[in-house]
Amino acid sequence: MTTTIRTFQVTFDCGDPERVARFWCEVLGYEAPTPPQGFDTWDEFNGTLPPEERGAWFACSDPSGVGPRLYFQRVPEGKVVKNRVHLDVRVGTGLVGEERLATLTAERDRLLALGATCVQVLVADEENESCIVMQDVEGNEFCLD
Repeated sequence: MTTTIRTFQVTFDCGDPERVARFWCEVLGYEAPTPPQGFDTWDEFNGTLPPEERGAWFACSDPSGVGPRLYFQRVPEGKVVKNRVHLDVRVGTGLVGEERLATLTAERDRLLALGATCVQVLVADEENESCIVMQDVEGNEFCLD
């Protein structure tokens, strides 16, 4: 039996797609797409759309082509419950103890300056290494792992 590996994108529902996408570009080292052909900026492109379609979506991609594309779409309702799926941003891979916690804390501080919120610092115990639960600029949960 042959297994087919499929590519995928991760889609976020949000209120301000470009703002959230640009935040995730900074978190992951991803890049925003260039404006559509014939436009110098996204604002210029959006200005050609009907008001209800302006800024309705944005995306970002891994410049190396390895990670999934992230797609952000505007929805009318705000976030009201905990995410059923979240991203684990792997900044402490291979590190343990105080070295891991220091690396996670440094990344937490960088992301706080970008508008993220720290929800909880989970310090290592007998079973699990440290991780930090965060929220992006619109309250979507993610972990620094």
